[in-house]
Amino acid sequence: MSDIITPELVSLDAPLGADKQSVIRALAERVVAQGRATSAQELFDDAWAREQKDETGLPGGIGIPHARSASVTEPTLAFARLTPGVDFGAPDGPADIVFLIAAPAGADEAHLAVLSQLARSLMKPEFTGGLRAAATPSDAVRIITDAITPAPEAPAAAAPAATRAEARTATATKTTKIVAVTACATGIAHTFMAADALTAAGLETDGVELVVEPQGSSGYKALPQSVIDDADAVIFAVDVDVREPQRFAGKPVVRAGVKRGIEQPKQLIAEAVAASENPNAARVQGGAAAASASDAPVVQQSVGRRIQRWLLTGVSYMIPFVAGGGLLIALGFLLGGYQVTKDAANVIIQNSLWDLPTENITSSLGPLGQYLGSVAFMIGATSMGFIVAVLAGFIAYAIADRPGIAPGFVAGAVAVLMNAGFIGGIIGGLLAGFIAWWLGRFDAPRWLRGLMPVVIVPFLGSIFASGLMILFLGRPIAALMAALTEGLTSLAASGAGAVLLGVILGLMMCFDLGGPVNKVAYVFATTGLAAATQTNTAPYLIMAAVMAAGMVPPLAMALASTVLARGRFTPVERENGAAAWLLGASFISEGAIPFAAADPLRVIPASMVGGAITGGLSMLIGVQSYAPHGGIFVLFAINPVWGFPLAIIVGTVVSAVLVVALKRIGGTRKEEAPVAESATAVPVAA
Repeated sequence: MSDIITPELVSLDAPLGADKQSVIRALAERVVAQGRATSAQELFDDAWAREQKDETGLPGGIGIPHARSASVTEPTLAFARLTPGVDFGAPDGPADIVFLIAAPAGADEAHLAVLSQLARSLMKPEFTGGLRAAATPSDAVRIITDAITPAPEAPAAAAPAATRAEARTATATKTTKIVAVTACATGIAHTFMAADALTAAGLETDGVELVVEPQGSSGYKALPQSVIDDADAVIFAVDVDVREPQRFAGKPVVRAGVKRGIEQPKQLIAEAVAASENPNAARVQGGAAAASASDAPVVQQSVGRRIQRWLLTGVSYMIPFVAGGGLLIALGFLLGGYQVTKDAANVIIQNSLWDLPTENITSSLGPLGQYLGSVAFMIGATSMGFIVAVLAGFIAYAIADRPGIAPGFVAGAVAVLMNAGFIGGIIGGLLAGFIAWWLGRFDAPRWLRGLMPVVIVPFLGSIFASGLMILFLGRPIAALMAALTEGLTSLAASGAGAVLLGVILGLMMCFDLGGPVNKVAYVFATTGLAAATQTNTAPYLIMAAVMAAGMVPPLAMALASTVLARGRFTPVERENGAAAWLLGASFISEGAIPFAAADPLRVIPASMVGGAITGGLSMLIGVQSYAPHGGIFVLFAINPVWGFPLAIIVGTVVSAVLVVALKRIGGTRKEEAPVAESATAVPVAA
């Protein structure tokens, strides 16, 4: 693991910029220059996004910007000693010791453990003191390498309680047993620094036995349940959800962000001691929902952000059902013809490969095509039948953890039964999640706690949530869905109305490139496919407009950056543009995100204009898509096949030309920028 850092990745006392943004960018470029990442911009964006969530400055003049990034090809440390220091948000002033920790998105446990060992070393004054005194980059590499090389018999952070007890003074009259969990968004740095800070503070506090479970990206070793059961209180110093929080059910709990575990470990321990003596203290609930980081006051998420997270969780779990089911339906049409829907169920029940159907053959491939097409169509239709239940189930899961899944699925199924559609699924999922969360807050007797998440909460949650849907909410929502469907169907069936609908959907698909607005348009289109028939083709028209418009932003950025105006884009953007060709062709709108992040005021409006044109033109031509995903790779499921690429090409060209024109207004050529920036920001270390 010694090559995780090299002298070329070290900068000693060289100016990297006056602010942390410049420092992070300079270190990211150094990582790319050494061939350890493919895109400095992408690595910077990922590290900067982490920095925006929570500043990475730590007491003692330390900054540890870090990220897991798809652009990183090899786990890497880039180190800078800054003179003067740069503010990374620490309470005691600027940082002069800065590490950029860059981990691949799929880094293995061994490499993540090495990066975590570095984080722990930063808590040791002799380590940071050695770095401040290092004379050469090679000296710094040696100090860092020695620190991240694990000792053969290194004690675990969560040592047995009995071992800790031996270190206690004989004068302690009462021992408070505390267990703690630490976890940060990336699970690399703050997780283990907080664990070590809490452990050290626990050893220094008389009358306290404290053990810590750091839940890092490289996995975690769960504390023995007997240790948890004996604990008087729990500390959750986390920025993400605690894994298996039901293990701590009923314990008094103190919640905080992971940085507070680093900066104020003694205060957290004092609060945990006080909570253990307070019968009215907050407790970890049996349903485990309250143990999530999203419920911790420190996260300070708005109601809107929480609802967005819950809904997007449901959508993310729903999409595989939509994609797989939709493509199977399209394959059924390809094999069995578009009339295969009329008799598909009877065909698969009454026939087999050895007894092919002989009547009502609609497939150009004959009886075999009819049978295989019917099989593909029915499997796809069955998959599509799950989507509302899955949406509701995982919305409830996002709110209440695993106890919310069963009530959510049942509420979603009831929404389908009541013809309440995906709106009913969303409302049912929210209801089920909140009810399951509320039931989990009850302080049940110890003998009942084990049954709460697996029996009591799912049972009562299903009764209450689905009962409300049947008795009060299902019919009004069904009426709303019927009116909405009728209105949109009539709009899609009319000339001008269809074009207007296509324009609106195109704008939504390109507004946030895979974000909430984009997902609303996509879910609206995909859930409508289940109701499509040969006489009701409006859902097919809507699906085609949505998919075509969603392909425009990445294709337009690819065209602009690699063909039309290469000089207006940085080398990194041109690399992203080359990749965006395939992403756009595959209907992955997120391929335009690197461009939008770097220049949102030009890229997003240009994308929206092109997407609106494509959506409207698709509706005007009458393009229908029988598949919910796949881009140009599902042209067999597009009708007319020529109209789909035509609409995409027109919108792509318009967006590309517009973004180039906007960049010419007040913009500068970027061809030389990276060289100049690199020369000033990343000088060769002495």
